[in-house]
Amino acid sequence: QVQLVQSGGGSAQAGGSLRLSCVASGNTFSSYSMAWFRQAPGKEREFVASITWSGRTVNYAEPVKGRFTISRDNAKNTVALQMNALKPEDTAVYFCARDKYALRVDVPTRAVEFDSWGQGSQVTVSS
Repeated sequence: QVQLVQSGGGSAQAGGSLRLSCVASGNTFSSYSMAWFRQAPGKEREFVASITWSGRTVNYAEPVKGRFTISRDNAKNTVALQMNALKPEDTAVYFCARDKYALRVDVPTRAVEFDSWGQGSQVTVSS
């Protein structure tokens, strides 16, 4: 079972920036698409962004388009989420996740299609 270890996050003021990173164990990272989800208090976990195993295709949820950037470095087993122009509504616990299946062409966006999760990172944005 792969382990995903997150770092980054924290607190920022509205309009500021934060960065999340997620390092995967093992030697299969480059075969799996990765994603970021978030969960605010009292709400369901929601899709934020995804990137295919090759890094060629990325998807973003509408609320974060143009502000967040997902990237990956397969040589370092790392996926990152750069968050700019933060808003108070971005406040949530953020999770990185690995696709259930290797080498998929399209990246799923539903949480049930990911089977490995990071420990979560708190992001708090104040107005």
